[in-house]
Amino acid sequence: MKRDILTFLLFVVLAAVIWYGHAMQSVRNTRVPVMIQYTGKPGNIGLGEPGLPDTVMIEVRDAGARLNTYHREPLHLTIDLRQYIHGEKGTIHVPSDALRRSISDILQGTSRLIDTKPEEISCPYFTEQEKTVGIAMACVIHPATEFQMEGEPILSRKTIKIFGSDKTLARIDSIYTQAEVMEDVTDTMDVRLALCLPKGVRAETDSIDMRIITERFTEKKFIIPLRVAGVPEGVHLRLFPNEVEVNVRMGMSHFAQVHASDIKAVCYYSKERTDKLDVELRYSNPNITSAWAYPGVVEFMVEQ
Repeated sequence: MKRDILTFLLFVVLAAVIWYGHAMQSVRNTRVPVMIQYTGKPGNIGLGEPGLPDTVMIEVRDAGARLNTYHREPLHLTIDLRQYIHGEKGTIHVPSDALRRSISDILQGTSRLIDTKPEEISCPYFTEQEKTVGIAMACVIHPATEFQMEGEPILSRKTIKIFGSDKTLARIDSIYTQAEVMEDVTDTMDVRLALCLPKGVRAETDSIDMRIITERFTEKKFIIPLRVAGVPEGVHLRLFPNEVEVNVRMGMSHFAQVHASDIKAVCYYSKERTDKLDVELRYSNPNITSAWAYPGVVEFMVEQ
């Protein structure tokens, strides 16, 4: 019984192999998609309904083996629209003979094109107004513990051209990126951000790239002398203490580039203050990301 079953299965496999081989050699028809990419359309040209199709279904005749390759590796066709756009408005019209010729050119030599759906491509076009606006980032970035941002995120572009009606464009001064929260960032990141385009507005691109640079931070301590600003002529102040300890934070790669001379500690005199002044820190070194003084408030005495 077991031998009979194995013999039966062997014949089934052989029959399947013979059938498959015959199917691969026999000529037949099949339908496959052709993916279409359009080039040459100016940015200020808008499209009406129904728009340009991104896929054309074709019926092609060839041996089964060749037809299988079309299913595994979809066909791609590029259509240059410059030859179909003339003037400020009109209709983009790719006639059936031109479409069939372009598709036939990307088929294998043994394949024959039988039919296309749609038979031709037709779409109205019109000219839109153009405006250049800034790009605003709508992301929130939280570096991981002991890490900090190295400057602001870097956008691949700061401005973008948008297209639409005069009335619509007049209300727009900037285009925002998608809102996104990034947590625990510890390394350089390159992120693709979609742009949030208002209704009725197109842009020359629908996304931009953003680079985020972070590194571990470290701290330095300095003793900085205090000075007082705004003291009237003839008035002398004595501060207690007359210097403060300043903690400075910077990225580890900039540790050697930060010095005590980069920081000024200042108190602003006011007649309304009786015995204490707030300490303010000033620094222009771009490598310093933050600084704070201890004490933050000092006492003073007026000497005549």
